[in-house]
Amino acid sequence: MKKIVLILLTAALLLTAGCTTVPNRYQAQFLSLFDTVTTIVGYADSEADFSELAQSIHDELEIYHQFYDIYNDYEGINNIKTINDNAGVAPVTVDSRIIDLLLFSQDMYDKTGGSVNVALGSVLAVWHNYREAGIDDPLNAEVPPMALLEEAALHTNINDIVIDEQASTVFLRDSEMRLDVGAVAKGYAAERVISAIEASGVQSLLVSIGGNVKAIGQKLVAGSNGEKRWNIGIQNPDKTSEQTEILHLLIDGLSIVSSGIYERYYTVDGVRYHHIIDPATLFPADTFEQVTIVCADSGLADALSTAVFNMTLDDGRALINSLDGIEAAWVLQGGTLEYSAGFQALIAPD
Repeated sequence: MKKIVLILLTAALLLTAGCTTVPNRYQAQFLSLFDTVTTIVGYADSEADFSELAQSIHDELEIYHQFYDIYNDYEGINNIKTINDNAGVAPVTVDSRIIDLLLFSQDMYDKTGGSVNVALGSVLAVWHNYREAGIDDPLNAEVPPMALLEEAALHTNINDIVIDEQASTVFLRDSEMRLDVGAVAKGYAAERVISAIEASGVQSLLVSIGGNVKAIGQKLVAGSNGEKRWNIGIQNPDKTSEQTEILHLLIDGLSIVSSGIYERYYTVDGVRYHHIIDPATLFPADTFEQVTIVCADSGLADALSTAVFNMTLDDGRALINSLDGIEAAWVLQGGTLEYSAGFQALIAPD
């Protein structure tokens, strides 16, 4: 069982209307999932009650983490790594949660014109290896040769993923294909786990998995200005700025996911190469510093944040406008902000 750090944020309060006792507000954090920090903020009558809730969320997310891992094996589990290891060899029997993720990913590939592709693993692996080598030895950091990337790109046809739902198997026809679900896994897992928690009766909760935010309802206690919606800061992609957050959003039962250039990057000859690779160019997309998506479904927000990052502003805006209940913000190179039609209504007043 993983250790969870619990913080009591506010003591129990007494509301004037009806003298209803409001549970304590707690925060929990753990570091063991999806290679990032997971934070849970919610309410409970006692630390023990909240700890039990936080542990249950951790344990469910951990299952998804193991299923979607591309680097590690787990005893008794066939995961994405197992599928990759058997590419071109044999179908792999997997849990329905892997099947569901891959079907969702195929649908998102179609909806975004291939701008988010879980079959891009062979290309992403090349960049991962060069990035790790460059971080370890900055003076000798190199950019992958285009010939190597083009060779890897020959093995990224999403139609070579063969899914048999009845048999619950996945087979990669191409022996050189590798799946990488990093663009969708955190949001998809958060949506499934937190939606189940909400269905169990929890009315107020905020979960952030490395900045992939999913909210249940509102805060139980309003702030000094009477605001009960969750106030979420959006990270400034410019790490040299003293302003750590570029804006704050107010949400109620929504998800927020940002993709940007500020994590997982390395530098070659003064040029920063981040981890969001455009399938069309095989290089890091360079139009935006950050894209933020807000919608009800965290899995959809996660996939769209990558897809829209890889599109032009006009194409991304057209895609967002074609989808109901979804808003987006773009930070262009240089820091200029662009919004979808309804995004500014979510911004907290100064």
